[in-house]
Amino acid sequence: MNNRIDAIYARQSIDKKDSISIESQIEFCKYELRGGSCKEYQDKGYSGKNTDRPQFQMLVEDIKRGLIARVVVYKLDRISRSILDFANMMALFQEYNVEFISSTEKFDTSTPMGRAMLNICIVFAQLERETIQKRVQDAWYARCQRGFKMGGRAPYGFRTEPIIIDGIHTKKLVIEPTEAAFVRKMYDMYIDPRISLHDIAAQLAAQGVRSYYGNPFSRSTISLILRNPIYAMADLDIYEFFKSQGTEIYNDAADFAGTNGCYYYRSKGSTDNKHKYLQGQMLVLAPSEGFIPSELWLRVRKKIMANQSYQPARKARHSWMAGKIKCGNCAHALMVVHSCGYLYFRCSLHADNKSCPGCGTIKMRELEYHSKANVEPTGTSIIKCLDITSISFRLAVSA
Repeated sequence: MNNRIDAIYARQSIDKKDSISIESQIEFCKYELRGGSCKEYQDKGYSGKNTDRPQFQMLVEDIKRGLIARVVVYKLDRISRSILDFANMMALFQEYNVEFISSTEKFDTSTPMGRAMLNICIVFAQLERETIQKRVQDAWYARCQRGFKMGGRAPYGFRTEPIIIDGIHTKKLVIEPTEAAFVRKMYDMYIDPRISLHDIAAQLAAQGVRSYYGNPFSRSTISLILRNPIYAMADLDIYEFFKSQGTEIYNDAADFAGTNGCYYYRSKGSTDNKHKYLQGQMLVLAPSEGFIPSELWLRVRKKIMANQSYQPARKARHSWMAGKIKCGNCAHALMVVHSCGYLYFRCSLHADNKSCPGCGTIKMRELEYHSKANVEPTGTSIIKCLDITSISFRLAVSA
């Protein structure tokens, strides 16, 4: 125990003019140690709200190994801003006979009064953190209500350009004509009772239309576009629709003049999917113009609401090969489908928009049987050609 060393712990969440740097924290702590030898632990870019910090966890491991005699910090909130985490940390220090020192707050953890003062300080540290969090959240919603573009990529059919709103620099959505034409086509197609999301995805894929990332449009992406009120030319009908659904509407009804689109946000405290549930969400008029007539937008939105909720294709769950098997043509995962009492593997991309020819008719049980007999795990991805039920196809199987 005599060869235990002192430890300095420093943390800084973000670089700000009014925050002390990690280097300065360490200098203060070294002065407290009067030049003695020590080991430094630094967590930069991590919050004090929890202990999910790599260097802090390393410090804890060294304490449990009996290597640390004292832990020195610049200030109490550098090591913890959570009452529960701090209590657990102090229990750990006591268990391994580790002294705790704050270089700017003189605490003696060997006395009941010193420990009580530490607990009082950590209560106020947590209060400060929660107050800052509340201010940030309030500022975010205040900017939402004023029509600011709140980060993220511009919706398909728009691009962004700088704008000043109430003296603050932000961004405004501007219609991108080529993409907007495809968005309008999606709405025009889907209003046909015979047309589904799958039909739209297949036609766009056949025409070579791609999303931002160069991929064919999936059904889920198209569904989000058809739900998004940023495209609607918001008038009183749009206002009444959202109001009837229990949506919180920030602007007055008189502001809905049939020109601007709308931003759609989760309200404070809401955890529901904002695209699925309209009740308890927040609607704000955007400074950008919409280009889908309100009558068309409402008909499409009501058709989506009337249909069964759509869920995108998922990985196979009924097979030991789930997550290991992919289509040999497009490398997308295969999914399991039910048909006529049998389970089949299908290419998920083929099922989504037919931009891949697929891998034929593959009965799940037969593929599992042949795979166990012909595929040996190698630890790497391999390609196998199998002939099952007279259908030849290539499968990428990851061991």
